[in-house]
Amino acid sequence: MKIIHIVRRYGPVGGMERYVWETTQELVKLGHEVQVICEQCMVEKPQGIAVHELGRMRYRPRWIYYMRFSHRVHAWLRAHPQPGWLIHSNERIGVHDVTTIHGPPFASVRDKPWWKKVSIRVAAQLWLERRELRVAKAIVPNSEIIAKQLAHYYPEYAHKLTTPIVPGVLPGVMRTPHEVPADGGIIGFVGREWQRKGLPLAVEIVAQLRKVRPRIELWVIGPEEQEIAHLFKGWQGGYRLFGWRTDNTHFEKIDVLLHPAKAEPYGMVISEAMAARVPVVVSDLCGAAAQVTVDHGAVVRLDASVREWVATVEGQLARVKPVPGFTRGWNIVAMEFIAVYECLSHD
Repeated sequence: MKIIHIVRRYGPVGGMERYVWETTQELVKLGHEVQVICEQCMVEKPQGIAVHELGRMRYRPRWIYYMRFSHRVHAWLRAHPQPGWLIHSNERIGVHDVTTIHGPPFASVRDKPWWKKVSIRVAAQLWLERRELRVAKAIVPNSEIIAKQLAHYYPEYAHKLTTPIVPGVLPGVMRTPHEVPADGGIIGFVGREWQRKGLPLAVEIVAQLRKVRPRIELWVIGPEEQEIAHLFKGWQGGYRLFGWRTDNTHFEKIDVLLHPAKAEPYGMVISEAMAARVPVVVSDLCGAAAQVTVDHGAVVRLDASVREWVATVEGQLARVKPVPGFTRGWNIVAMEFIAVYECLSHD
């Protein structure tokens, strides 16, 4: 097959971007022809994929940026017709056959008070989102949570929804099974968007655990120290702030990954932790919660009491049974997309 992928930033520089980066390379390995249209390729261009860069644009205001990117994609395709190629978008454009939805629908703004909805920005974002879904012949959510939200806000397009295609996970570092000291342990929190991913709640949970485990530590990977230092006011040690890291070596030391996110379309760090045999405690609003079994950890309601969160994390720290491996190769993701493409070609 011949497939064009569209993504603003091409390269493994974020959750959505890694999803596209890994999937396109696996498609090539499976014998398909792939092109990528992007604003910018963030790393060295991979062999076997024709990458077309449209040039960097000003990012703010975001809705104008999305419209400009869409216009440039349309203009490039008009200037370089691609007959026989299937177009797979990961962005807010209107010339695609397939679109993958990596985040919650913007249409959730409809649930907010009227004064938060009356603006050109909101109208433009809603128009872009509806056009993306209207044009697509197939809409691929990246988690069950996203699928349900799309069906709720856009029931008229629900018939286009496919089975969710969740991200793959790369094999990497592995935590060596060991008994966690009764007075210690290392809790890990990973994520740049620390407010949405629940860092304040994680800090509160670990603060309570410190009363019974005085040597416990909270490791925070993602946000810069100056952004979050205020959360640890009054702490005398017991935490480490690493900033952003491009490797997963922290999983060798972390005893539990804590991810009490307020909203998380998927949460690749959860599957990465499970692949590293690190137990996880996550909120029920994480898309990856569907992959968390009792052997891998626990899922807790976001609105549960801090006491319940503390007890659940304590249970994972005290566990004796090692965490089984979690595997989902990106080749499986690519094959699931091929099945979607083939369904369209037969229509």
